[in-house]
Formats: sequence, C-alpha cells, structure tokens
Amino acid sequence: MESRQHNATKEPEIELFVKAGLDGENIGNCPFCQRLFMVLWLKGVKFNVTTVDMTRYPHLSPKYKESFDVGSDIFAKFSAYIKNPRKEANINFEKALLREFQRLDVYLNTPLPEEIDQDSVEDITVSKRKFLDGDHLTLADCNLLPKLHIIKIAAKKYRDFEIPADMTGVWRYLNNAYACDEFSHTCPADEEIEHTYASVARKMT
Repeated sequence: MESRQHNATKEPEIELFVKAGLDGENIGNCPFCQRLFMVLWLKGVKFNVTTVDMTRYPHLSPKYKESFDVGSDIFAKFSAYIKNPRKEANINFEKALLREFQRLDVYLNTPLPEEIDQDSVEDITVSKRKFLDGDHLTLADCNLLPKLHIIKIAAKKYRDFEIPADMTGVWRYLNNAYACDEFSHTCPADEEIEHTYASVARKMT
C-alpha cells in the first residue's frame, strides 16, 4: 500500500489595503491605491481589498518641523567622511560629521515646549524625552534612526569613529531606540552593514 501526499499549488494570497472614504468603509480618494487596484485587476490577479480608516490609525507625523530637519545632513556628512581616501583631509570630514552630531545632540537635550510647565517653579533645562519629537516614535525617527545605526557600525569599523560619550542627548536617544522592538528588531546585523560598506569605505593614503 502506497501513500502519496499531493502538494496542491496554492495561489499566493494578496491583500490590498486602501484608504477608506468618509464613511470609514468604502474606498477613499487615493490615486496610488487606485492605480495598484487597476493593475492587479487588469493582470487577472486574485486579491482581497481592505479599506483602512486613516483617522483611527496612529498618527506618526511629528508635531515639530525641527524634528524632521535636525538630522537631515548627518548621513551626507557620513558618506563624504567614509568615502574620503586622503588622510590629510580626514580630520575636516570628521569635524563636519561631528558638527551634525552636535546639532542633533543640542536639539535632543533642549526641552520641547510641551516639556516646559509654565506653572512649575522648577526650570527644566535638559530634555528627558525619549525620541526626536517626544516620548513616541514618529516618522522623523523612522527616517533618522536607520541612518544613525549605519553610521554607528560602519564608521567604527572603517574609521574607528565613535559617537562621543559626552553627547548625552544622542546616546539617550539611541539607547531608547534600541530598547524598542520596532527599531531593534528591524535593524540589519552588523555584518550586513560592514559588508555593504567594505567596497564604499576608501582606504586612506
């Protein structure tokens, strides 16, 4: 007696999430969603459509514009630093990167308006917030943190650069981020970053 197990080829299940309309249920006005909806339909792909009521989703936009701006140049300075092959120019590239870290550190240590209680007799001089815009991760953090992680790993490996210990704001920020699953569990392994920059980091002469 022979027993055979047939592995039926199962079509992949595709779920299309689209912005919900004013009633929170019907399809809302989103040309990008509609484009994808049309393409899938034209290709004859089987899929399910789920509308998402955006008003009920967590709001990820930062409250303060500066939270987006403060780290905008840090990755460009890092890239220039790690690609530089000239030993005599290295110090200037490193200083430029440190200036951006200093700018970030000052911002993170400066209390946000919401941290300052007008009725309190105690003056808050140093911020205690966890992240760029407050105590919750926002899009600003999603943009900056992956870059800071790359800099931390690659600059140490190929330039023996470490973020100065006296930059307490930056380190408070990083330590709080690494304590969050949303960040720590999405970081690539150090080896992945080192491998990526092995061909980018120029040996200095």
